[in-house]
Amino acid sequence: MAEFTKVALDAMGGDNAPVEIVKGAVDAVNKRKDIRVALVGKEEIIKKELQQYTYDKEQIEIVNADEVIETAEPPVNAIRKKKNSSIVVAMGMVKRGEADAFVSAGSSGAVLVGGQVLIGRIKGVERPPLAPLLPTKKGFSLLIDCGANVDARPSHLVQFAKMGSIYMEHVMGIKNPKVAIVNIGAEEEKGNALVKETFPLLKECKDINFTGSIEARNIPYGDADVIVCEAFAGNIILKLFEGVGGVLMEKIKEGLMQDLRTKIGALLIKSALKKTMKGFDASEYGGAPLLGLNGLVVKTHGSSKAKEVCNSIIQCVTFKEQRINEKIKECIQKEEE
Repeated sequence: MAEFTKVALDAMGGDNAPVEIVKGAVDAVNKRKDIRVALVGKEEIIKKELQQYTYDKEQIEIVNADEVIETAEPPVNAIRKKKNSSIVVAMGMVKRGEADAFVSAGSSGAVLVGGQVLIGRIKGVERPPLAPLLPTKKGFSLLIDCGANVDARPSHLVQFAKMGSIYMEHVMGIKNPKVAIVNIGAEEEKGNALVKETFPLLKECKDINFTGSIEARNIPYGDADVIVCEAFAGNIILKLFEGVGGVLMEKIKEGLMQDLRTKIGALLIKSALKKTMKGFDASEYGGAPLLGLNGLVVKTHGSSKAKEVCNSIIQCVTFKEQRINEKIKECIQKEEE
């Protein structure tokens, strides 16, 4: 039997569950024959959704989980008490080796806590960071961390830089990726205490291509491939990116629909504009992996539609093929020797 990647998908997590989650799973298996998806959640609801689609029945299975962890629930208590929730059951599959990866659009807190508690960190990894791809003028950059570690230490940021470099080189195919730390200026002496302490440590790292500081305004230009920061700054950057992108799209549509002349112009540039804007669509790149765990965990936006869910599932294939966890493990263990 041919090698395949099996993904445990939280069918009940996110604003658009289970409709868009199930559709994303079907789209993924219809695109790739090397994918198997376990839809984890309330069996009867998932069955009803699947009935409207045509797909290879061998590529999708349903794993029943009667409970759902809601976004507003305290994550630690929810993980402990709701043992039969879609998140806990799906992560358990990864922990036991029954699935290669876990994907969810559900509670970020529960996914972060569950990843560390249920699947566990790679030995030597101090904190697992959440690392989404940001669309840029040159393609994309990895933002690490965007939400997992608000109070990070310099040693955490150094590990983020190393894990981010491994991910960008082996998953995204960027040779010797440029690494930069988020700062309020280009000069080494600028920044808060965390940045000032981390900067010289990153300079000393021989296994990353550290290029210095990067200001937020330079991130969209793609001046670095790996953008290192603690989660408070990272989350602000990510949300601002998404907000500005949304407003820009609305303004472009508004401008093109002003009168008959602009509408004619819109028809003439429609295909070129569509192609350009596709490059700035974050959903094209899938979700954000939680790096440094003993298994692959991918968190997608709570508002994810089928396209982002589908791309997140497909993303897991490359992650497995390139043995990212093994490469991170080798890097961290070499550091400890």
